[in-house]
Amino acid sequence: MVLPISSLIGLPISTWLVSRFNSRIPLLFSFISYSLALMLIGFARTPVFLIVCIALFAFSMRILNIAMNTQAITLQKKYSKKINGSFHGLWSFGGIAGVGFSSLLIKFKVAIETHLTMVFIIALFLAIAVYKFLLSNDRSTKGNKLIMGKPDPFIYYLGILIFLAAVCEGGMYDWISVYFKEVLHQEVFTIGYFLFMIFMTFSRFFSDYLIEKIGMQKTYVFSALLVSLGISIALVFPYFWSSIIGFSIVGFGIATIFPVTFTLAGTSNKYSTGMAISIITTYGILGVFVGPPLIGYLAHAFNLKSAFIVFVFCGLLLIPVSYLFFRHQKKQEN
Repeated sequence: MVLPISSLIGLPISTWLVSRFNSRIPLLFSFISYSLALMLIGFARTPVFLIVCIALFAFSMRILNIAMNTQAITLQKKYSKKINGSFHGLWSFGGIAGVGFSSLLIKFKVAIETHLTMVFIIALFLAIAVYKFLLSNDRSTKGNKLIMGKPDPFIYYLGILIFLAAVCEGGMYDWISVYFKEVLHQEVFTIGYFLFMIFMTFSRFFSDYLIEKIGMQKTYVFSALLVSLGISIALVFPYFWSSIIGFSIVGFGIATIFPVTFTLAGTSNKYSTGMAISIITTYGILGVFVGPPLIGYLAHAFNLKSAFIVFVFCGLLLIPVSYLFFRHQKKQEN
């Protein structure tokens, strides 16, 4: 509970920081505190200290996320071709590299304190080294205040898209391994998750090319169909290799939603880039917060296979919601 709550607390503060300073300043300090919190988690010996470290970790992660995406989308605006998907691809590749690095240290029985201290030192060095290359003077002078009242349809539809994607992505992170263990009865059940991450990474690098070829609206439809198809394959054919193929397809499909939606958020006429990202990220946090527990409750009430049908519905819902968004966007342009 500490992770999502601290993350939500960090959202308004991150928006204020990005509007008050150039985004690279909160990016630098949040990256350092994020890495420091991770290191301190390894030294936690009491529940209270662990909770404090996790709270700082989630709080810093949210500020880092908003500042980093503000930088990426501001840079995207300077290019005629799409590049934002590649940034998200690098994030996914970093996750795979982290898993590989951690697995190697665990194999050699390196203590967690030493492991996370190494990560902190590497992160501190990289943060300082790249700071001078980050964009400066990207602070927006308008659109930095949240306007209460009737939701802005432009942001609302994008938020729903992020929510649906977060339910699927968060659910996959938490439940793929359980699916292989409980439904398929596999002793080695991390392979599905690992391949899911690999296909997500590849898809995000490929997403910029895909958008250039078929456009953003068709990309949503393509992604939605892949998510629903992949889950359906895993459910209809509950065997090892069919599930591997199905979850890989899901990873390829769901990966494009976040970069495409964040890019669209940066085109808001009502809010600054930082504010727009902050608002739709709130929907994403709610999706991660709701999705995995919902699967757990449904699995308890029925079974895990039946619970996974939620992902099919969430995937298909991306199509009508994206249609509503682009219809609203077209009305605004006219």
